[in-house]
Amino acid sequence: MDRSSRHRSSRDRSSRHRSRGPALFMAVAAAAALILAGCSSGSGGKKAEESAANASAGKAGTPRMTVALVTHQAPGDTFWDTVRKGAEAAAAKDNVRLVYSHDPNAGVQANLVQNAIDQKADGIAVTLAKPDAMKSVIGQARRVGIPVVGLNSGLSDWKRLGLLEFFGQDESVAGEAFGDKLNTTGAKKIVCVIQEQGNVGLTQRCDGVKKTFRGTTETLYVNGADMPSVKSTVTAKLKEDDGIDTVVTLGAPFALTATQSVSDAGSKAKVATFDLNKALVKAVKNGSVEFAVDQQPYLQGYLAVDSLWLYENNGNYSGGGVQPVLTGPAFVDRSNVGKVAEFAAKGTR
Repeated sequence: MDRSSRHRSSRDRSSRHRSRGPALFMAVAAAAALILAGCSSGSGGKKAEESAANASAGKAGTPRMTVALVTHQAPGDTFWDTVRKGAEAAAAKDNVRLVYSHDPNAGVQANLVQNAIDQKADGIAVTLAKPDAMKSVIGQARRVGIPVVGLNSGLSDWKRLGLLEFFGQDESVAGEAFGDKLNTTGAKKIVCVIQEQGNVGLTQRCDGVKKTFRGTTETLYVNGADMPSVKSTVTAKLKEDDGIDTVVTLGAPFALTATQSVSDAGSKAKVATFDLNKALVKAVKNGSVEFAVDQQPYLQGYLAVDSLWLYENNGNYSGGGVQPVLTGPAFVDRSNVGKVAEFAAKGTR
């Protein structure tokens, strides 16, 4: 089924679409008025910024729709709290009922997507940590006319699986940039810690680091669902090899745990990581973590939900179904962490 056909079948599911034109016009007109008001301020500068900050973005007057967000979040992984906050912000603005579910097991995640199909969701946003396990159920959603977008994980596979759009970071590019950054820190031997075997995005990160880093790279697999085990495994590795000067982790909670492992092992290794959370920002500020890559998870959640509203109400799809919308990578270190800290404190970075 091509994109135009899916759009038509989605719109045919409910008679509410007949009244959507005027409501959409009012929502777009209100947004345009806000933009013009911000651009036409005669005083400009600080006064204009304050006026924009106090303005209400309004709420869509379009009929309520349901969007299911289904991720591979593991228990205790706070990264996904930020994704969810972004999704909830877009849902509130767009008059969307957001149904969030998650499971790190690919089979269970696929079942959650099937639940969304059975409940006749108007749109589905899904992560593709293990894309082949999701292929069949995504095909089922397409066959019944439910638009599906991807976020966070699956950039290499979203088009192959027939998703409408994708919002996230190119993990290979991010890994290569990470390796280049390590070359400027004086690192000579690193260990890249993967917390979930089979997760293609995590593998791409470490492979990217290895591609550009000029020193020696080792890979260490840990059980990300058991943080005490992560800590003990990293500690043992550092005690076994005192030549390791940098521990590279692939998520903020694992970086914070790795700093404890460094201390327990009596190692002088530094810690650098992918992804942020509030506690990680503090760690960058105090120097216990050297730097982090920010893929902007809030933006991923926000864009995924907002894109489905736009597609439902105006037939838009970012990238024309050909190119992804990249939300990273961006480096956060002691030179710029202060700018990020205020947003991290709100749980949005």
